Amino acid sequence: MEIEERKAGDVLVVIPRERRIDASVSTGFKGRMVDWINQGNRRIVLDLSEVDFIDSSGLGAIVSSLKTLGNDGDLVICGIRETVMGLFKITRMNRVFQIFADQPEALKALEQ
Repeated sequence: MEIEERKAGDVLVVIPRERRIDASVSTGFKGRMVDWINQGNRRIVLDLSEVDFIDSSGLGAIVSSLKTLGNDGDLVICGIRETVMGLFKITRMNRVFQIFADQPEALKALEQ
């Protein structure tokens, strides 16, 4: 799975460059997220602007990343498309994650 990563201050911005986060890539995605967290990244913006589809295993990988952070960090989501937002609403994950329109808005929220 192709994933772009960059630092904005002490915030890690993660941008999956795939249209789908599904069973075929979710294990690798989760592994990369856990590695970044274990390397000390405690504040993460997950930019889903290029993702059209997430299945239950993809959603599980995102939730697992949040659990790995625990109370020691923040994982926020931005750029979520309407098709993916539908899954977040059905599963009520829109109540678990802070979701922002774009990266600047998400980064600003983590500065506070």
